[in-house]
Amino acid sequence: MTTVQINLPDALAQRARSEGLLSDAAIQRLLEDAMRRQAGRRLMQVAEHLHAANIEPMTEEEIEAEIQAARAEHRAAQAKPPHGSQ
Repeated sequence: MTTVQINLPDALAQRARSEGLLSDAAIQRLLEDAMRRQAGRRLMQVAEHLHAANIEPMTEEEIEAEIQAARAEHRAAQAKPPHGSQ
């Protein structure tokens, strides 16, 4: 568990406390919601870049093949002994 200390203007802290937003659970929900929104914005930015670059969308089969190839590569890397040992 990590402890985080923040500095807020008194008026904001009082309003947030009265709304129940300063509890551990409430702050966790706020952070999770913010991270989901941020991930969505990043996804939209990537989609815009792909569209601007005229990159053709991948089929589900192509995506699955890429996932399987990455997993196989990861498994192969995990199976190798560390560099310099035998």
